[in-house]
Amino acid sequence: MESKRLFGTNGIRGITNEELTPEFALKIAYATGSFFKRGNILVGYDGRTSSPMLANAVTAGLISTGCQVYNGGMAPTPAIQYAIKHHRMDGGVMITASHNPPQYNGIKVMAKDGVELPREKELKIEKIFFNNKFQLAEWNALGEIYSKLNVLETYIEAVKRHADIEAIREKGYKIVVDAGNGVGSLTLPRLLREIGCQVLTLNANVDGTFPGRPSEPRPENLQELASLVKTVKADLGIALDGDADRAIFTDEKGQIHWGDRSFALIAKHFLIENPKETVVTPVSSSQLIKDVVDEYKGKLVWTKVGSITVARTMLKMKAKLGGEENGGVFYAPHHPVRDSAMTAILILNIMVRTGKRLSELLRELPTYYIEKGKVECPHELKQKTLAELTAQVKNLKVDTIDGVKIWFEDKSAILIRPSGTEPLYRLYAEAKTKQRAKTLLKKYEKTVRTLINKLMDRSIGGKPKRFHHQS
Repeated sequence: MESKRLFGTNGIRGITNEELTPEFALKIAYATGSFFKRGNILVGYDGRTSSPMLANAVTAGLISTGCQVYNGGMAPTPAIQYAIKHHRMDGGVMITASHNPPQYNGIKVMAKDGVELPREKELKIEKIFFNNKFQLAEWNALGEIYSKLNVLETYIEAVKRHADIEAIREKGYKIVVDAGNGVGSLTLPRLLREIGCQVLTLNANVDGTFPGRPSEPRPENLQELASLVKTVKADLGIALDGDADRAIFTDEKGQIHWGDRSFALIAKHFLIENPKETVVTPVSSSQLIKDVVDEYKGKLVWTKVGSITVARTMLKMKAKLGGEENGGVFYAPHHPVRDSAMTAILILNIMVRTGKRLSELLRELPTYYIEKGKVECPHELKQKTLAELTAQVKNLKVDTIDGVKIWFEDKSAILIRPSGTEPLYRLYAEAKTKQRAKTLLKKYEKTVRTLINKLMDRSIGGKPKRFHHQS
């Protein structure tokens, strides 16, 4: 059991009352509280049905180790992260499973800077957890719970400081926000109205069953947003994930754009204003980011996939901008974490300063077509599959920062990597034509599935259960 990892790419994730029970959350809190040594800890949670339950379990565990717990309440992840730093906490815990389906929940642990703990500190918490080395306090040295801080108000005001408010107010942009029934409902519509935008909302009631659409803002989930943007003649649409750290944009024509394109637009204008700066992005991002950073004389740093890695790399290199293909943008002048509201402000600032519509701005960027896929894979076969795959493609141009990324002469590429949170492999194919991207994806899905099934044949006697493509 000790060799098992608890923390994945973005915290701990699991199905409520299966992997993620109150007992498990309590024990994780014992370990986390022992790690923070009676510190001041901010606890927040998203709108999932199980989040208050798990937040209460975590709070109890932290108090039992002598930590002082500050109740951050229901809030977006970036709002809790900002509050940790702003209120000079020793750390924080956020209960969220981000974009995962409603039956999932998760636990993220933040350092005093409001950024998720670096991997080596997560390992320390895991070691305390598996060895049961909890530092429980005496009965007369237990921690206490302190009343809710003004997390949402403080966060909204902090983000507003980066907005070109007078110019945005003068434009009076009409914006449709699809909050996906997540906690972004509590912040982004209000923020945009306060800076002079006319806001219409979709799925803006917090509901942990996500009745409006799946929590992950993918193009196939956002047709209602795209249609409404066109119908009401809005200037843009913004779709959020469950904990509001990611934003996907729809232009005024109803065209939905992957996070690569909105991030590339932000990177372009950031480098125009800040020449030679460093931009940090994981290997799952498009070649488009490299094209833009090269053209505008910046320095690009590739990292492993995961917001923790991007944020910690930014801090180490003193980089001001980072981003992911999933719509996560990190803007260090505010806070080096993924933040949908900050991303929305950066896009509005570009629109107002250039006087251009979003479709026009995005049309100026190089075009790549991206196709994404998943292949189911048991956790225990992930590394063996990766080793087999790496050996099979060794004669191609390959990058192994995280999984395997294969680059081709025609500027197409495919990234194949094991998920850090789910029992599957993720594939990201991109090319200058949609057909080439689809062909690449189909080819390597088949390759990965074949490798996994062969490994299962070897490891399980008789006829194994085979894993198939998961859309």
